[in-house]
Amino acid sequence: MHLHKSAAKLALLFALLAIALAASDSGQRSTIKGYVLDSACAFTKNLKKPISPECAIACAKAGSPLVILSDDGPIYWPIADSTPSSGQNDKLLPFAGKKVTASGKVFERGGSRAMVIDKIDFLSSN
Repeated sequence: MHLHKSAAKLALLFALLAIALAASDSGQRSTIKGYVLDSACAFTKNLKKPISPECAIACAKAGSPLVILSDDGPIYWPIADSTPSSGQNDKLLPFAGKKVTASGKVFERGGSRAMVIDKIDFLSSN
C-alpha cells in the first residue's frame, strides 16, 4: 500500500510540474525600435534618448546594464535565454547611445519587459 501512495504522489508531482511549465510565459516574438542607453540614466534622468554614445559606453564599461528605451516608452532589459544566464552588455555595446531596431522574444512580468534579442541593427536616423 505504501508503494502505491508514493507512486500516486510522484504522478501528482509530475502533473503539477507539467501544468506549471505549460502555464509559464514562453515569450512573444516582437520587434521594437528605440535607443540603447545606460539603465541608471534611463531611470534616474528620465531621458528620452541617450546623453551621448560616449556616456552610454562609459557606463556600460563600468558595469551598468544597457537597456533599450523603446519609441513608445517601455524599457526593455536584454536577457539571455540560457542557463546559467549571461550579461548582454557585450552584445549591445556597439549600439550604445544609438537608435536601433531589435527583434526577439519579449517577456513581461510585474510591469517589467525583457527581450531575448535575436537580431539588432542600427536605424538610419540617429
